[in-house]
Amino acid sequence: MCTTCGCGDGEVRIDGVDAHHEHEHVHADGTRHSHGHDHEHGTGATHEHVHTHQHSYAPAHSHVPGLGNKRMVQIEQDILAKNNAYAAQNRQRLAAGGIFALNLVSSPGSGKTTLLVKTIEMLEGRQRVAVIEGDQQTSQDAERIRATGAPAIQINTGKGCHLDAHMVGHAMGKLELPADSLLMIENVGNLVCPAAFDLGEAHKVVILSVTEGEDKPIKYPDMFRAATLMLMNKCDLLPYVSFSVPRAIEFARRVNPAIEVIEVSATTGAGMDAWLEWIARGAAEFERPRLERVGS
Repeated sequence: MCTTCGCGDGEVRIDGVDAHHEHEHVHADGTRHSHGHDHEHGTGATHEHVHTHQHSYAPAHSHVPGLGNKRMVQIEQDILAKNNAYAAQNRQRLAAGGIFALNLVSSPGSGKTTLLVKTIEMLEGRQRVAVIEGDQQTSQDAERIRATGAPAIQINTGKGCHLDAHMVGHAMGKLELPADSLLMIENVGNLVCPAAFDLGEAHKVVILSVTEGEDKPIKYPDMFRAATLMLMNKCDLLPYVSFSVPRAIEFARRVNPAIEVIEVSATTGAGMDAWLEWIARGAAEFERPRLERVGS
């Protein structure tokens, strides 16, 4: 069980194959044992995976016989520290290849996959794109991405409600990302847990559709605080829903004054040029330090 959100354990599968990795079992008395092994990718490089599954405790606000609140907090800190170590490995690998990675996060049904498909179609011939798809079950979203011609890897998290850095690192090895490409990571639909897990991305992009509540940013502040950009999607439906764009932006900037906002419709294409320009600027800023190092 994850102490950040309380999600249960599940069998993680990457493109339908078990993602074997080290398991750390934590019992109610706080003792733990682990077992695992490294993965070797097609490049010959090995990537050690240490993924922690918590079986006998709940989030820090819950009560578990034999395990105190302080101990649960410590276990959560250990999980996030391990995740951050893998995120640092991912970030280093991405930077070495000049690969600009974005972590797309949102509630279920915000239109992430439709937005991705439209983005890939509009970038055809201009930018190479690869996608890592995160869902609890099915490969439907990855199949939609592959239909555009872009490579995609599906991660199924089972009962887990977020991607973590070790899953993404493993999927990156299977994708064999070309240099100077764009990697889009579609996280599991959830505005809670993904906020806490760094995947090694350059930016988190939170998608809020106008069919949701305009107060989502203050209900789920950690996610909007962690994001660089908020894409307000399904704006073509504004005439038919009770949703105040100014209030949604006000709420988002109440928790994150620096957050950028772009209004889009993945269905009609409205606002998509501004989104692509944001990607281009971000990729250029990401690439500049590497080019300066090469030129020096």
